[in-house]
Amino acid sequence: MKDDELTEPDGRIVLVRHGETAWSRTGRHTGLTDIPLTETGAYKAELAGTLLATRRYDLILSSPLQRATETATRAGYPGVQTDDRLVEWDYGAYEGLTTPEIVEQLGHPWTIWDGTPAGATPGETVAQVTARAESLVSELRPRVRAGEQVLLFSHGHFLRALAGTWLGLTAAGGRYFVLGTSAVSELGFEHGSEVITQWNHVRGR
Repeated sequence: MKDDELTEPDGRIVLVRHGETAWSRTGRHTGLTDIPLTETGAYKAELAGTLLATRRYDLILSSPLQRATETATRAGYPGVQTDDRLVEWDYGAYEGLTTPEIVEQLGHPWTIWDGTPAGATPGETVAQVTARAESLVSELRPRVRAGEQVLLFSHGHFLRALAGTWLGLTAAGGRYFVLGTSAVSELGFEHGSEVITQWNHVRGR
């Protein structure tokens, strides 16, 4: 086969972080707490939909939490199929707290990439989130290599963890990627290797 006959897979995994909530606006860790979008979040979810509308998707999945499914609906994808693997990181005892509040409790620096302790819910380690992300990646990778377009509606820390896992960095690799509410990102291939083809694109920033 000649070099000019080699083509990259044109499949993509398109990632959409949910729109703004009252907790995301104030920096509170929102894991499994099921809260709705703010008016601003709903409006910007609609704007995100304009970034998605030029492509036909072979598979569309969402976290079952309402801030994700509402984002999908506002973006133009009502009745989306849900997948529990797309829920946000379980923050355990840190649910509802800001990072400065957690650091004050601990007395030393901390980020989510250090993991979370059990509280009202068990809390998840980086290894547990990696396993969840790897389950999705292993299922979606062959479909994307075959040229399919996949659209996922989920949450900030889990989507960052998913990107890190896609790149072979485990969920901990998500520490290197900032992701805003209503942001659209893409995972794909270059020279046969997994890459990020677009990151943190927000309409009307």
